[in-house]
Amino acid sequence: MTHPPVYLDHAATTPVRAEVLEAMLPFLGPAAFGNPSSAHRFGRTARAGIEEARRQVATALGAEPSQVIFTSGGTEADNLAVVGASLAAGAEGRPMHAAVCATDHKAVLAAAHAVARLGGSETVLPVDSHGILDLAALDAALAARPAIVSVMWVNNEVGTVQPVGEIGRRCRAAGTMFHTDAVQAFGQLPVTMEDTGATLLTISGHKIGAPKGIGALVVQSRAAVEAIIHGGGQQFGLRPGTENVPGSVALGKAAELAAAEQAAKATRLGKLRDELAARIRIAIPDIVWIAEGAPRAPHVLSLGIPGADAEALLMHLDLQGVAASGGSACTTGAAEPSHVLTAMGVPRELALCTIRFSMGRETTQADIDRAVAVLPTVVAKVRTLGGLLGRA
Repeated sequence: MTHPPVYLDHAATTPVRAEVLEAMLPFLGPAAFGNPSSAHRFGRTARAGIEEARRQVATALGAEPSQVIFTSGGTEADNLAVVGASLAAGAEGRPMHAAVCATDHKAVLAAAHAVARLGGSETVLPVDSHGILDLAALDAALAARPAIVSVMWVNNEVGTVQPVGEIGRRCRAAGTMFHTDAVQAFGQLPVTMEDTGATLLTISGHKIGAPKGIGALVVQSRAAVEAIIHGGGQQFGLRPGTENVPGSVALGKAAELAAAEQAAKATRLGKLRDELAARIRIAIPDIVWIAEGAPRAPHVLSLGIPGADAEALLMHLDLQGVAASGGSACTTGAAEPSHVLTAMGVPRELALCTIRFSMGRETTQADIDRAVAVLPTVVAKVRTLGGLLGRA
């Protein structure tokens, strides 16, 4: 019997939703293809699509349409927030200092490195063994009055949920801007600007059923950031360049749907995640559920499987039709532990044996059943192969 392929990598990307595709298609056709900066009817039609999308995103996030800046995705939005806020501080004669969390997405960490290269400075804030930000370290960093603090709301690798409301409160009290990358949070948790107290917030379309290549930065005050791309005056001058009209329309529809469906989806996915973890633990008793005791988003399950190399696990799972992802990155031909797991203090040997299952709107009970059926056999095979190679 041939089993249908199982996709358990929704934290990496999601399929484009039918409703989203339907919304964006007219803006790829002859009636609405115009440049939204043009004054004629073709341009006005495109502009109307952009502004409706801006309204949809703003409504979904509890913001104002004028606060929504469309970008090419989460990475650009993170860079605009961290580098742009630091540049704005420098223009006012304040230190260009970015404080970021050790388990943040590489987009944020690399943006902080860029601030340092531009003549500013960076502080990397530590986390505990569950990946939760050390609030005492945050307070110490805030005493130095950084231009911006950036903390990822939900970690993409292990699912840990940061106390963004408390972080935002402390940043406000210190007079420091707070940015949160909400790429993995939006659609999984209730996400509004008011709840976070954030000055800046990032979302990405392809995590919620829109195409790749579109995202947004919500900017509470446009004076908070300076542009990092230079050109025309589009999007209030903060992100110049002709807008991606179909992508923006797609993000608007996806955001509207994600906000409306969030609560029901979170309940369903949380149950599936817990069932998957419990059944795997019975089959493979020595697994380690990374960040098990921490507040976690419902869609991510990170498992350390001692003695089973993650790259080999993923390859053999794929051969069995199950798609997942790893907790390590291949750099210059050598497997290196994930920076997230390293910051959490996970031993190197376990970090290199950690894989991630992530669920989404399309995940079914049959998908969970298939993953549970396949994984024990795959783990046994990889452990055996690893032992043979070790003796060779």
